[in-house]
Amino acid sequence: MRAKSRIIGSLETVYTEAYEKAAGTDDRSRMEALDFGFQRDQIMLEVMLDLRDALATLQEEAAPDEPSLLDRAKAIRDLARLRPR
Repeated sequence: MRAKSRIIGSLETVYTEAYEKAAGTDDRSRMEALDFGFQRDQIMLEVMLDLRDALATLQEEAAPDEPSLLDRAKAIRDLARLRPR
């Protein structure tokens, strides 16, 4: 499993490169869009990483007759779907 700092670092690298490119052409609207996008994506990524950590903790505490980590992840995915089942 990749470390949280490595994942966030990769996200920062991608956005920094795009931001510097936009800054080089003085594209203010693109810079603002990238800044907003980075903040949004960082928050969503941190939430997903927190869920990953919570699921891993649940798996460690689970009894043998309880659903697996994969089954729990599928259940969360099904709950998060925006369309009716």
